[in-house]
Amino acid sequence: MTFKTLDDADLKGQRALVRVDINVPMADGQVSDDNRLQAAKPTVDKLRAGGARVILLAHFDRPKGKRVPEMSLAQVVEPLSQVLGVKVAFAEDCIGEAADKAVAALRDGDVLLLENVRFHPGEEKNDADFAQALAANGDLYVNDAFSVAHRAHASTEALAHQLPAYAGEQMRLELQALDAALGKPKRPVLGIVGGAKVSTKLDLLNNLVGKLDALAIGGGMANTFLAAQGVDVGGSLCEHDLGDTAREIMASAETSGCRLLLPVDVATATEVAPGVAAKIQGLDHLGPDDKILDAGPETLARLLAAMDGAATLIWNGPLGVFEVPPFDKATVSAAKHAASLARSGQLVAVAGGGDTVAALNAADCADDFTFVSTAGGAFLEWMEGKTLPGVAALSQ
Repeated sequence: MTFKTLDDADLKGQRALVRVDINVPMADGQVSDDNRLQAAKPTVDKLRAGGARVILLAHFDRPKGKRVPEMSLAQVVEPLSQVLGVKVAFAEDCIGEAADKAVAALRDGDVLLLENVRFHPGEEKNDADFAQALAANGDLYVNDAFSVAHRAHASTEALAHQLPAYAGEQMRLELQALDAALGKPKRPVLGIVGGAKVSTKLDLLNNLVGKLDALAIGGGMANTFLAAQGVDVGGSLCEHDLGDTAREIMASAETSGCRLLLPVDVATATEVAPGVAAKIQGLDHLGPDDKILDAGPETLARLLAAMDGAATLIWNGPLGVFEVPPFDKATVSAAKHAASLARSGQLVAVAGGGDTVAALNAADCADDFTFVSTAGGAFLEWMEGKTLPGVAALSQ
């Protein structure tokens, strides 16, 4: 996919409408995690350095087309100013007189945040008139919010057709990382897909088995595959009604030449509670009350060996109930091993998804991965092989 970046733009004196994702978590009126604010900084810095007037478009929470005071972006202005190192101005609307006046007051290098675009019903309806009203205050459009690129909204899709459109720095990094993982990867390519249920990742699994050289399946979804092979998974989380689906995916993987790595031993307990003793078992000894809560050491060793033989790794979802030690062992060990290989240049390691990011942070190794996407739904849909409207609009 080809798209223009800020390197292709003449920025001096231009009004740059920049779609960012600063939908940050709040606690007691304070930003509790500023990662999304930090992610916006490289693009804002580049625009300011080029002499542009930076106008930020963003959403906050889900006001559903109505003005909801507690969902105002006004509460983000001060922490955003601190992260960017520049005083950020604020307009009480994203279109109309309030926006017009605030934009008119800008000088080259200034930064303005417009009020929550989702206060207008036209945003989520991808309304062309609303997009045109947004475009009235811009000379060029920059999408730096990959995390909402799977939404065909006015500020992510329609606006890209109204003005010259460019990918921001975070968007560029995200797209380059995903292309390196699935588009034109170095082979062999290993995938890790974990999580609770097969039903939530059917499109993902069906797409990946046609693209990967090997795929390790972990977490609760692995139990469904084991049960489909006739393994008694005891009291474990399992979607028994998806046995036929699991067998179809296994057959598709075999046809495509994708080696499936399923657990060969497991860590179990009869309850999920911190500090409970994990029992390591083979697959033929599970009792009716045994719950599979993590991969066993033999399964882990096989996965680490697969990493050693891979050139590219793409990872979505934990291998066990990592939130409850000791059932975080396989996930943490695998994460540290992948990080070590990536740090030494032996592996291109790309990971994404909310639980995955939390697991890598818990293992204190996210910074050593080649790229970690915080995009959630957009990352998952890209892995599923779906077209993302916000990305497609940039390529036109």
